[in-house]
Amino acid sequence: MQTEPIRTENKHPRVMQLVQQELENVVQPPKNGRLPPGPLGLPLIGHLHMLGELPHRPLRRLAKKYGPIMSIRLGSIPTMVVSSPEWAELFLKTHDTVFASRPKLQVADCISYGQKNMGMAEYELLSSSKIQSFMPTRREELFNFVKSMKIASDSQSMIDVGAKTQSLVEQMAFRMIFGFKDGRFNFMSSIQELLELGGAFNVGDYIPWLKALDIQGLVRRMKACSKVIDGFLETIIDEHVQDTKELQGQHMDFVHVMLSLMESNNTRELHLDRDHIKAIMIDILAAAMDTSSTAIEWVIAELLKHPRVMKLVQEELENIVGLERLVEETDLNNLSYLKMVVMESMRIHPVAPLLIPHESIEDITINGYFIPKKSRVLINTWAIGRDPNVWSSNAEEFYPERFIGTSINVQGHDFQFLPFGSGRRMCPGLQLGMTVVQLVLAQLVHCFHLELPNGMSPDDLDMTERFGLTLPRANQPIALVSTYNVNL
Repeated sequence: MQTEPIRTENKHPRVMQLVQQELENVVQPPKNGRLPPGPLGLPLIGHLHMLGELPHRPLRRLAKKYGPIMSIRLGSIPTMVVSSPEWAELFLKTHDTVFASRPKLQVADCISYGQKNMGMAEYELLSSSKIQSFMPTRREELFNFVKSMKIASDSQSMIDVGAKTQSLVEQMAFRMIFGFKDGRFNFMSSIQELLELGGAFNVGDYIPWLKALDIQGLVRRMKACSKVIDGFLETIIDEHVQDTKELQGQHMDFVHVMLSLMESNNTRELHLDRDHIKAIMIDILAAAMDTSSTAIEWVIAELLKHPRVMKLVQEELENIVGLERLVEETDLNNLSYLKMVVMESMRIHPVAPLLIPHESIEDITINGYFIPKKSRVLINTWAIGRDPNVWSSNAEEFYPERFIGTSINVQGHDFQFLPFGSGRRMCPGLQLGMTVVQLVLAQLVHCFHLELPNGMSPDDLDMTERFGLTLPRANQPIALVSTYNVNL
């Protein structure tokens, strides 16, 4: 008996159309020029099977074979992988206007309310004057942190330093954003879950005809988590609306500032609504929970692994700050070696190893290579930071002295070093992030002596990575602590 042909086409014509288009894209070469070189992919999934659990590593291996600009397909998405400073500059500076867009990911609808997040934050929220206005808040939280650490150190007990510092950074963020401590609103676990879901591989972002099916259940979980968070944020905004009427120009937290901007929209080109405010709140919380704390954990791990560097940082702090007081933010400009240590850690352990993806808004040909419209661009900063052609033969080593006598900084102008990205999509929280990371590290190392527990050798310290929205250590550093002779 003859069977009815392609029953799926009758039931799901849109799905079959997308599958056919995908197969055509696999078979047909680009009509407007040659793509950058790259490995052969598979139908439907492209090169997804090559990425593994830590995509930045296999992408670096492939780049060694196919070159610093490489073409792959992530499902049906044409993707350009950049692994050199020269090509990074072409995409992030020379042709920045073409690649300033972001791909539309499903997680963006949950985390950033349809990508309504940090468009205005660089100038309105994260200016130097606004960051400095919260200096007393950060000082108070640091003082409380040191006191709690001292209690633990007096007993010579092991301390989960990573967890302690993450809690400190979260507290700072809560007070800067909301004006109060997190005890009033217990939704940090929901934020953490949303970030973990956002860092998970979502097949629907790469194979569009599977998006509506949500075969992994990720979108369902994202929406449920986002609904809980949205309820908390709405309550916080409502409270701040009442407070704003009473402040009348007094010191305001970030929510108050954004509400003031929203009210003045009738006289500004800026469009800001409650969804923008909620998206920006989640952005800054995410930076506190993932970005800053991850950067601090990597530096702590490298200091534990390199006692020579730890000693030099301590000596600098003793010479600049002395042993009679805590570190102040005004000391940071004079702590040049500490800054080099932070930069070196960010070089070999970038928090965002592939940066946040860019997307091309039109077809373009660069140096003879055709880049189609809607191509995704991945800048492999992890590979660039470990390139021996850029950083010499010891590129894989943690060696802060390599920055002595150089003008390299974190501002995004040096394309061999892009911890905060570059161009129009550069991270607007650069100044706040660097301030918090350096200040917390300086205070921790100045007041306490950190040691590996149970006679562990520095060579045995686990430096395994765990991929997600950021690249944290798989295991947070646990250390023995004892106080220095600092007047607390």
